[in-house]
Amino acid sequence: VCKRMDLVCQRMLNQGFLKVERYHNLCQKQVKAQLPRRESERRNHSLARHADILAAVETRLSLLNMTFMKYVDSNLCCFIPGKVIDEIYRVLRYVNSTRAPQRAHEVLQELRDISSMAMEYFDEKIVPILKRKMPGSDVSGRLIGTAPVPGPSAALTTMQLFSKQSPSRQEVTKLQQQVKANGTGLTALKREISELRVKVQEQQKQLQDQDQKLLEQTQIIGEQNARLAELERKLREVMESTVGNSSGSGSNEQSPRKRRKAVDSTDCPRKSKRLRSRK
Repeated sequence: VCKRMDLVCQRMLNQGFLKVERYHNLCQKQVKAQLPRRESERRNHSLARHADILAAVETRLSLLNMTFMKYVDSNLCCFIPGKVIDEIYRVLRYVNSTRAPQRAHEVLQELRDISSMAMEYFDEKIVPILKRKMPGSDVSGRLIGTAPVPGPSAALTTMQLFSKQSPSRQEVTKLQQQVKANGTGLTALKREISELRVKVQEQQKQLQDQDQKLLEQTQIIGEQNARLAELERKLREVMESTVGNSSGSGSNEQSPRKRRKAVDSTDCPRKSKRLRSRK
């Protein structure tokens, strides 16, 4: 392969990964600006699926960054899986163009498959080759290996070993690049941890609000129970008063009948005397 063509392709792949990261950050900022602050309101929002898909893409980008960019920054290789970049672009454009996207696992199925396959292949097949090219691998291999056979060449091998241990400028720069790559990975992890902490704090606030609402509802239920007990007591009093009045009216109705009977009994001897006098 032409070396210049190889360098141009490597540069395009590296720039493509950086550009897709920037494009994802831009899309995520636009969606977050339209979402409400409360987590409970976000679930029912029309952009909830957009946010879920972008969050899953962010985790996938962080995994790819930790897998590849350490060796890319050390100039040992480029970002090899260009198909993953194309798939990320497809997902982001789909999220921006549709108002009601599908569920996250349906949209991200292809991206998860090809990215996981690319990372597994890179770790199993390519990383062992790149570790041999990394600075310090020769010295470590010789230190771990068998001891030299005593003889005239033993002194020469030890001298070469000590000469190899003194790092050159190129090795120092490669180590600095590796440290920078590790620093970028750590910053990504710190950012994810901070986001998770924010989510945990929001969930704790929601739990506190729910507990407060439960206390208020229990107080309202207690007040309603007290009112119901008072109403039941009043109803009992009213029923007892109505029963008493009905019994009093029955006794009053019976008293005039008794009076009439008494009057009739007093009038009976008078009538008998009148009949006798007539006879």
